[in-house]
Amino acid sequence: MRHLQTGLTVFDKDRATPGYTLFSPMGTKRSLLLNLHGEIVHQWRLPGYTGIYSHLLPNGNLLAGVQTPDGPGLRGAAGLIVEMDWEGNVVWQHVNHAHHHDQRRCANGNTLYPYSKLMPDELAKRVPGGIAGSEHPEGMYGDVLCEVDTDGRTVWEWDAAACDQMYDYPLNPVVARVEFSHANSIMPLDDGDVLVNFRYNHLMAIIDRHTKQFSWTHCDPSYGQQHNVHRLDNGHLLFFANGANVLYGGPTAGSRVIELDPATKEIVWEYRGDPTVTFFSWFISGAQRLTSGNTLICEGAWGRLFEVTTDGHIVWEYINPYISKDHPNFKGHNYVFRAYRYAADSAEIAGRV
Repeated sequence: MRHLQTGLTVFDKDRATPGYTLFSPMGTKRSLLLNLHGEIVHQWRLPGYTGIYSHLLPNGNLLAGVQTPDGPGLRGAAGLIVEMDWEGNVVWQHVNHAHHHDQRRCANGNTLYPYSKLMPDELAKRVPGGIAGSEHPEGMYGDVLCEVDTDGRTVWEWDAAACDQMYDYPLNPVVARVEFSHANSIMPLDDGDVLVNFRYNHLMAIIDRHTKQFSWTHCDPSYGQQHNVHRLDNGHLLFFANGANVLYGGPTAGSRVIELDPATKEIVWEYRGDPTVTFFSWFISGAQRLTSGNTLICEGAWGRLFEVTTDGHIVWEYINPYISKDHPNFKGHNYVFRAYRYAADSAEIAGRV
């Protein structure tokens, strides 16, 4: 069984895309850079448990989320955003203890991230769906997207509780009414708008920066509470469809990686397991389209990173051997939230390895 193995398990050197893979084992305090032979060639020691994931900036620095102990205690918690140079020195940081899931550097040098904010009771009562009576003891938290400048000053915010369009999309009936609505990925777009994914109501949307209204939405519960929704160079969207709505298994149980045409909302490419149940992560996870046309997939629940060709053939696979030893939520697991492959001649690597 693949998931009982660890380390490098597949390497087709003729078809795998050259480069280095960055991942951050959840419940540890490191971000690791891996070559195609499964060897760690560089690492960053974080100033705390990884706050879900890290990625490299074009200047070669690491932008990481780090957990702090003072947030509301929701899933995907971070609290500290740090930029670290190649030697591991912190060159910039921003603290918001309610920060969660994601952090992105904008083209203008600002940083965009989501955080949780307690909603007024009268607005929380407007939120449809979810398990009745399952609110957080303090009430319901709503997502806020926040852009800060290099001095940490807020220059733009979007508040889910203040957006009437959000209330048109009910929470999944099997999730607790603790969040409205679990923004697990964000992407600043070239025109200043923001692509965001709200897991708990199956909604992916583009927020117009100026009107703070949705200019595009797509809601499809069949994806099973998707992750890592992002735009490709061809304008399509790529994301990990978790399949979390399949509660009892069966012949259709499994996850998918989907490339979607946002204009038609049609699937133009997808990857499934064969049989489908052999590829299944009901939470976390992501995917990246590589320059070769192959796709790097993170099957997060199993710590499995693998690369597939357009016809679904596995040409590289690595299973995270780093088990969390002491994290209160992740101890005993090798979860990986997301992973990225960088070419040796990319701006991010640029001969540093």
